[in-house]
Amino acid sequence: MHQTKRHVDQSSADSNADDVVTPLVERLAKTAIARDRAGGTAKAERDALRASGLLKLTIGTEWGGGGATWTQTLAIVRRIARVDGSIAHLFGFHHLLLATARLFGDARQWQDLFQKTVRGDWFWGNALNPLDQRTAIRAAGDGTYRIAGNKTFCSGASDSDMLIVSALDVDRRLVVAAIPTTRTGIRIAGDWDNMGQRQTDSGGVAFDDVRVDEDEILKSPGPLGSVFASLRPCIAQLVLVNVYLGIGEGALEEARRFATEQSRPWHTSGVTDALEDPYVLRNFGEMWVALQGARALTDSAGLALDAAWKQGDDLKPDVRGACALEIAAAKVAATRAGLDVANRMFEVSGARATSMRADLDRFWRNLRTHTLHDPVDYKLRELGQWAARGDLPKPSFYS
Repeated sequence: MHQTKRHVDQSSADSNADDVVTPLVERLAKTAIARDRAGGTAKAERDALRASGLLKLTIGTEWGGGGATWTQTLAIVRRIARVDGSIAHLFGFHHLLLATARLFGDARQWQDLFQKTVRGDWFWGNALNPLDQRTAIRAAGDGTYRIAGNKTFCSGASDSDMLIVSALDVDRRLVVAAIPTTRTGIRIAGDWDNMGQRQTDSGGVAFDDVRVDEDEILKSPGPLGSVFASLRPCIAQLVLVNVYLGIGEGALEEARRFATEQSRPWHTSGVTDALEDPYVLRNFGEMWVALQGARALTDSAGLALDAAWKQGDDLKPDVRGACALEIAAAKVAATRAGLDVANRMFEVSGARATSMRADLDRFWRNLRTHTLHDPVDYKLRELGQWAARGDLPKPSFYS
């Protein structure tokens, strides 16, 4: 697929994207175990995404993109996550970072970036991480700025074409810019060695007096500078939700396949097939119910995000708040269901499923790593504040 460029038809992004996504997912599935063990940058897989046309999916047709909704795009994130949580993470974050340019920048900036992304099949990487405040930006005196410092958890920075970067100015205000990854002074550490999401390249990036031009700073309306701009964290959270849910769905499917092909019934069960064991069936039923509930909440949240996105600068705080609540509920459900399935899948698969050759623990490792992005307890607190007092979540980079 990476050898032949197959672009998504702009007039029918949803139906035609399937012709691109299906072979891509099949390709990823074939190498998922080997790549999980190897870690590092998924260069060939990223190039396949570049060639697919899917990187322009959320860009409007008037700028050469696919014109897809968030529901359509996140459905693809979920499909990819069923076989490869890392690539789903990178693909979802790419579209989040494009949305960041749209939400934080002025029309001239984001339209230019969208058109260049389409023409160059750009892959966007992350170096925003507002919690890591070790990066500073200062005026250089020649009409440009300089960024110096370090960032951690920079998912997708390796092999990216553009970075969304944040830094603090002299007044400790957050500044966000869109700059080329190849700019002099940027060094990607390649130090991501975590137990899960092993091909997300979520390690560190160092900035050594990196030049930033005035028109590369996204300052109108800027970070969370309007109600519409505050949709950025909603998109980020729903990307995570769909990655979690997809990994959980993939774990259930892999458990079903393993139990069908390799598991044996317990010797006192009185049955000859593992899938006739009543306790195995009970576990499968409980896992399915949990995922079904998470799916319903996630799909509802996607529709709420689409509706909020369409309102643009007319978006009202109460609509934004209601959207954030739906996403928070979906995140709690997807986290719980996904982790439960990734653990319980061994109950229905048996001792053979712990073989290193099967690599079934990758589902739990990927979920456990990614679900620590921000504590789900704080989502529950926000939901509790709404349920008990009617308080909508206050926009931040995590809600």
